[in-house]
Amino acid sequence: MANATTSVTLLFVAAARRPLILVVDDYEDTRLIYAETLRFAGFEVAEAANGRDAIELARRINPDVVVMDLAMPVMDGWEATRRLKSDPRTRTIPIVAVTGHDEAEHRHLAWRAGCDELYSKPLLPNQLVRRIRTCLGAA
Repeated sequence: MANATTSVTLLFVAAARRPLILVVDDYEDTRLIYAETLRFAGFEVAEAANGRDAIELARRINPDVVVMDLAMPVMDGWEATRRLKSDPRTRTIPIVAVTGHDEAEHRHLAWRAGCDELYSKPLLPNQLVRRIRTCLGAA
């Protein structure tokens, strides 16, 4: 009987888990706006200010989705995406790139790096929530 109760409890805990989103942007204001909007929409949120920190954090917390700015200091989002997609521990995590670089060349580089979705800034916070929910539905 204890095993049945344990199974039900574990099933309930697993079902109650909120998706974890890693927001990566070098602009603190952008991270804050996206993070607060995502929390309000029911997601757990972690934040990183550059690609290097994003890789380390993603390996540690295994987020459900990464929202990645592309132009950042220390390590840009293109390189961080390449590294996440080449790592067996993180390659299946969807990466949603949100960037101010809307030129065709930058878009091509984002796709080649492994971004699963690519959106131009400004992307309104409610649009980001819809994009992430769509991404989670496909994952």
